[in-house]
Amino acid sequence: MSGTTRRLTTAQALLAFLSRQYTARAGLEQRLITATWGIFGHGNVAGIGQALLEPGSDMPYHQGRNEQAMVHAAVGYARQSGRLSAHAVTTSIGPGATNLVTGAALATVNHLPVLLLPGDVFASRPADPVLQQLEVPYAGDVSVNDCLRPVSRYFDRITRPEALIPAALAAVSVLADPARTGAVTLALPQDVQAEAYDWPEEFFRRRVWHVRAQEPDPVELDEAVALLRAARRPLVVAGGGVHHARAEDALRRFAERTGIPVASTQAGKGSLPYDHPRDVGGIGHTGTATADALAREADVVLGIGTRWTDFTTASSTLFQNPSVRFIGLNVNGADAHKLGALQLVADARAGLEALTDALGEHRVAPAYATAYGQAKAAWEDRVTAAYTPGDEDARPTQAQVLGVLDMLVTGDDILINAAGSLPGDLHKLWRTRSRDQYHVEYGYSCMGYEIPAAIGVALAAPGRPVWALVGDGTYLMNPTEIVTAVQENLPIKVVILQNHGYASIGGLSASVGGERYGTAYRFKAPDGTYTGEPLPVDLAANAASLGMAVLRPKTVRDLREALAAARVADRPTCVYVETETADTVSGPPPAQAWWDVPVAETATRSSAVEAREEYDRQVAARRRHL
Repeated sequence: MSGTTRRLTTAQALLAFLSRQYTARAGLEQRLITATWGIFGHGNVAGIGQALLEPGSDMPYHQGRNEQAMVHAAVGYARQSGRLSAHAVTTSIGPGATNLVTGAALATVNHLPVLLLPGDVFASRPADPVLQQLEVPYAGDVSVNDCLRPVSRYFDRITRPEALIPAALAAVSVLADPARTGAVTLALPQDVQAEAYDWPEEFFRRRVWHVRAQEPDPVELDEAVALLRAARRPLVVAGGGVHHARAEDALRRFAERTGIPVASTQAGKGSLPYDHPRDVGGIGHTGTATADALAREADVVLGIGTRWTDFTTASSTLFQNPSVRFIGLNVNGADAHKLGALQLVADARAGLEALTDALGEHRVAPAYATAYGQAKAAWEDRVTAAYTPGDEDARPTQAQVLGVLDMLVTGDDILINAAGSLPGDLHKLWRTRSRDQYHVEYGYSCMGYEIPAAIGVALAAPGRPVWALVGDGTYLMNPTEIVTAVQENLPIKVVILQNHGYASIGGLSASVGGERYGTAYRFKAPDGTYTGEPLPVDLAANAASLGMAVLRPKTVRDLREALAAARVADRPTCVYVETETADTVSGPPPAQAWWDVPVAETATRSSAVEAREEYDRQVAARRRHL
């Protein structure tokens, strides 16, 4: 090594570079990439793998069991870290790389940073093809890693060592940018990983990437203030951007000063605690009756850090006031303009502080605040009824499982979920106590996210109880990272709710005339008929075989004891509970708004014909907000 260069392989240089990258927000600096997940094979074992072993490597390593799950763990870590810190994920070429695609899509959809480092085929092509190489007749420079292009915020293939310098800087700039962040992919041909190069020392200097807190444009701010002042029934919809910007306190001050009620998306739930007078709960198809009724009559809706998905808007049927106007407060201009909104492109915290100051003493009419306060109290009575078991010695419903857990947790606990009927029940019912207690991934709603994400969250929040709530269908998708939790002695708590089928989709199938086709687990008798009995599958035994301590409560009373024991356990622990029948997956209350799932226009079965008639009634209420 000379005075100005350092001779390293490309893989060694990349890890050295990453170890010197930091983010800063509000004066707080954090290392950007704090660890690397990896499953090794040809394509990364002699490159990134060897570099991680080198003396002086300042990159912790976590061993994964499934490539998709490693991305989920990294995403869980990034979300819990407020997007200021993230993890890298390295894989071999071929199936190891393509297994990243689902996790990458989840990260990008949710605007959460993760750095993907898949191995790639030889850049120098000493033999062609090589093992696991995709041969494309029309393009010699295409590999399976190109599958990651559409699900990445930034993609590059490093075909020469020196090409890493601009690519690494560009990759980190995207990871640290709240408006652009998501999955970032640097595809690494295996020969280039191992190739040595004289790197300029300046490449390895300590860099601090400041996370922008963009102030609102004065003209946009004035227009937004004028709209809010003229509103008679305003409503705030808090999205994930509130959490990402650490804007919870700013939102609380805004809501308390103005009296405007605050509803929340799945990603925004917890922006206000559930017992705050201005919090009216989740909104949309999985929302509360209170929030959805306010949305139907709102004349001005201030959306903060939300992408306005179909679950939030009830497939464009929710906001029915003929003169409703929207204000889009969002760091991303592409999201700020949705629903024909008046754009307020800014950091959520900076935007809320500016709005609060500009509105001064403006408040909603007392009668409006009184009315939604009464509706909020009535909804809480419905939640209590859903949570309360009639018989302590009976098998619990899914809602009652949440009720028992609700009585047990504090603001320190973190709940993780992503798919099935649980997101709906949690959005409607869960009483969120702290800004980061509620961790439901519903941007991509990916089955199999919960257990690996719990590992990532536990790494980011050591000492806090972390709960992964999974249905039996989700558990079967991706249980392998239990082994990683055991290996690293991370005391995550996995609650498996067993209803013997894909009951969420079964309920949806029934509602659209599909008669639950292909959604139930049924035992096949020797004569080839289905008996209707559950399959003889023991998921608790599976969890135990992977190293978890397992508790098997049978009744509500048993469940209370099991969850309490799991909460204080110092090793990975599973609570396995069979819930009451697939036909009563959730219990009351039902969905408070519609969701568009098209039904066949022509059919011979009466269930499908009736479902289409109901579909036509609902779709007639859809409108474009322009």
